[in-house]
Amino acid sequence: MKSKKAVVYVRLKDGVLDPQGVTIQRAIANMGYDMINSVKSGRFFELEISESDGRIEARVEEICRKLLANPVIENFRVEYE
Repeated sequence: MKSKKAVVYVRLKDGVLDPQGVTIQRAIANMGYDMINSVKSGRFFELEISESDGRIEARVEEICRKLLANPVIENFRVEYE
């Protein structure tokens, strides 16, 4: 059975308040790096997949929508390796 890796990137949608990103941007500025205008925070997940049928991508998308991301306030994208 062929294995595959999916990397899921999740970030807040544009216009959604990102207090973690603001805090990081301020900390960077306080460190003397004044060239950073904004920071957007996010997270990623690596999924090791052992199933090899043709529905993997649809099933990973479903997992993202149901568990890994909040589709109301977050976007996600998946890259396969």
